[in-house]
This record gives sequence, C-alpha cells and structure tokens, in this order.
Amino acid sequence: MRIFLDANVLFSATKSDGAVRRLLDLLIEAGHECWADGFVAEEARRNLAAKFPDGLPVLETLLARLRTGPIHAPDPALEDALPLPEKDRPVLAAAIRHGCEALVTGDRTHFGRLYGKAIHGVTIHSPRSIAETLLADALPAPKVLRQPRKRYALSAQPARLRVPGKKIAAV
Repeated sequence: MRIFLDANVLFSATKSDGAVRRLLDLLIEAGHECWADGFVAEEARRNLAAKFPDGLPVLETLLARLRTGPIHAPDPALEDALPLPEKDRPVLAAAIRHGCEALVTGDRTHFGRLYGKAIHGVTIHSPRSIAETLLADALPAPKVLRQPRKRYALSAQPARLRVPGKKIAAV
C-alpha cells in the first residue's frame, strides 16, 4: 500500500526512537511504500531546527528510506474542495497526487474528524489506526489479563515471625 506521511509523523519518528519510528520501520519491512514530498519534509526540517536540531541528521536518514516526491504547484481546484483548513490542504493534495491510498497524520485537531474516511481515494489514519489496520499480525500480542490472585489459605498452625537476633513467640 502507498502511505503518505504528514510532517508531524516525520518529526515524531525523528525526535525519538519510539513507537512512531518503529511503526515506520514495520511498514517499510512489510513492503508498504511510505511517501513524503518536499512540502512535508521541509515542514519537518523547520520544526526540528527550531525544537530539536540534533534530529536533523536522523530526518535525512529517514527520508532516504522513503519514497519522496517534489513540491507540486498548488492545484486550487483540488485544494479548495478539500474539507480542511487552508494550511493542511497541501498535505492531503500531495497524498492524492502521489496516488497514495492512506495518509498518516497525528494532527487530531484538523484531521481527527476525517480519521477512517476516504477523500479522493485517500483514507486518513492516525499512526495507531494504520498500525491496527495494516500490521495487526506484526504487532506484539496484547498482554494476557492477569489471572486471579490465589487466596491466602488460613493455616491451623500459628505463623512464626523472625527478627534477626531475637526470638519471638508464635502469634
């Protein structure tokens, strides 16, 4: 599957060696095509330079593993029809132009109401929902619920307390 990554996903994967980076590794290992374009790559660079400059080399390494496309000229006919704020329209428009089937974004404020919905053939996902949709078999199994604790049995014999250096009678 072709998956377009928003700048906030690139930023999160670059900033720490956590869940989002592992998600991208699993998607790539599973044979999915992860895409970005110059617009989201530049936004991720700007945010990293301002907030976490040590992450810039990590971003370049990550981008080398992705399929990348150029920044396209705005397409007003397409972008004006998208149900997003103006600043977020180029991201979805790029996913559409690159023929991606999914867009992964952590931007719940602007994209959250669109999670799970397809727009021009692109389904909007959070990082969690794309993992659940595509990698269910690759993710670790959920922890087994704890078994009920064994009840303490009452003994007919009194318990003996031990304190180093002292003898204590049975309770």
